[in-house]
Amino acid sequence: MFIVVYKWLKVLELNFIFILNLIKKNIACKPLPFSTRVFYCFLIGYIRDKFYHLLRIAHHKAYIHPLPEGHRFPMMKYELIPAQLLYEGLVNLSNFMEPTLVDREIVYLAHDKAYVDALLDLRLDPKMQRRIGFPMSKDLVERELYLIDGTIQACAAAREYGVAFNTAGGTHHAGRDFGEGFCLLNDQAVAAAYLYAQGWAKKILMIDLDVHQGNGTAHIFEDHPDIITLSIHGEKNFPFKKERSHVDLGLPEGMGDEDYLAVVQEQLETLLPAINPDFVFYQAGVDVLATDKLGKFKLTIDGCKRRDELVFEACKRRAIPVEVSMGGGYSAQIKDIVNAHVNTYRAAIAIYDF
Repeated sequence: MFIVVYKWLKVLELNFIFILNLIKKNIACKPLPFSTRVFYCFLIGYIRDKFYHLLRIAHHKAYIHPLPEGHRFPMMKYELIPAQLLYEGLVNLSNFMEPTLVDREIVYLAHDKAYVDALLDLRLDPKMQRRIGFPMSKDLVERELYLIDGTIQACAAAREYGVAFNTAGGTHHAGRDFGEGFCLLNDQAVAAAYLYAQGWAKKILMIDLDVHQGNGTAHIFEDHPDIITLSIHGEKNFPFKKERSHVDLGLPEGMGDEDYLAVVQEQLETLLPAINPDFVFYQAGVDVLATDKLGKFKLTIDGCKRRDELVFEACKRRAIPVEVSMGGGYSAQIKDIVNAHVNTYRAAIAIYDF
């Protein structure tokens, strides 16, 4: 009898979640102001999640954008990360939020209007296109708008549950008026500017642990008193012209687990109490791995996971919400990239008790 009742309850639960998701998707398609759509989508998600405690993850099929054969950017990982999470049973379909196209005016909060308009209207000059490294198309620039909305939705969820993810993002090489290094627009920078403008956060810390300096994020917030940028990166690595973060730590080549983790822990223990942020963005690039073709660090897969744990433990201890975007990863084997990224989810699930 118990088994029959349990099965019926699960069917009702799944149908309830499905109906709420359908309502949310319908609202997202309405011609409402962006802030109104965010509010209603978050409200429905809040009602749904009260019935089912979930790690919230933004994902859209547009993240998986086709590239020319042989292109060195591992676009496939954006399909494999959610697939692996589902395969391992770490999450189910109800964990995922589907972004919508963010309004252009929101993008202007962090990026120069002329640059944004040229990008979205497919008028970028060839030199800037080469600097970005992707063939330009309508689908590609729309991908960026979905991506930014995914990060904003993850911010709303993180404020409620402590941590939330975007399966892509961390496009930290895009500055105020330029794109670079496979980054067209800076999802976390736009989201941070949006949170600040909406009064959702008064002091924000951007933690960037990609092996490459977050030069675009630094460029956008260089003079901002309340959005603080921390970049721990390889000193002799791309970009070779560094911008000025509030805190820059350029580390030598060959850095291994012990030395690297000591630096990360020291910075967390120093900056979090000093800045006292009420929101954190975490760029969790996995190109710190020894297997990475572009990295030049020597971290093991366990060392990379421990790095994530240090960030989550420090933020949870201080009750600071964290939005996580994936960042870079260029190991020769796609499985190494995906496993390292999935480890970031594993760490969050364990530490935040999902």
